[in-house]
Amino acid sequence: MTAVAGINGGTAATTSVTKNDEEAGDRFLKLLVAQMQNQDPMNPLDNAQVTSQMAQINTVTGIEKLNTTVAGLNGQLVQLQALQGATLVGRPVTVAGDRLAVVNGNGVGGFELNSAADSAKVEILNGAGLVTDTLELGALSSGRHGFEWPAGKVQDGDGYRFRVTANSGTRSVLGGTLMRDQVDAVSSAGNTLNLQLRHMGSVPYDTVKAFN
Repeated sequence: MTAVAGINGGTAATTSVTKNDEEAGDRFLKLLVAQMQNQDPMNPLDNAQVTSQMAQINTVTGIEKLNTTVAGLNGQLVQLQALQGATLVGRPVTVAGDRLAVVNGNGVGGFELNSAADSAKVEILNGAGLVTDTLELGALSSGRHGFEWPAGKVQDGDGYRFRVTANSGTRSVLGGTLMRDQVDAVSSAGNTLNLQLRHMGSVPYDTVKAFN
């Protein structure tokens, strides 16, 4: 079930901040008038000093308004992402993981390399964790790579996984493995948008590497 929050305005919060701003301004003006009325005629307030005090109160007021605006925009951004995320239901995505997805008779997966590899290979593991096949990929450049394995009779629900080895000399340059999953639902909690994936469960929206 897809949970999508509505976009609501922040009227109460805005009214509260506006009232606080007005009260702060009133207090400042009263203090300034009292200071001017009781100033020493032989040593009156300097215009620069008055201007500086007015600038300070404006700065404080402006920061309060800015903080409220940013908080409101952040909340609306999450809600907007949830609305957009609803269109992802049923679509495949790429996330960190090592589960082998079987699509149209081929096992698919991917990985990232921190730097170029002299040699790389992918081992296909069955549900019991035993190696059933090996793909020798040779030298590869840094970045993201994908692979396909002829699955034969292997089905997507058979629980196959894969293991990647990528070295430059004797040093591993593997940045991580990537798997394909499917979005079943979208939900938001506070300022976090979550995707409910078929195999990985709930993951934050920003952990998705790609939308396929």
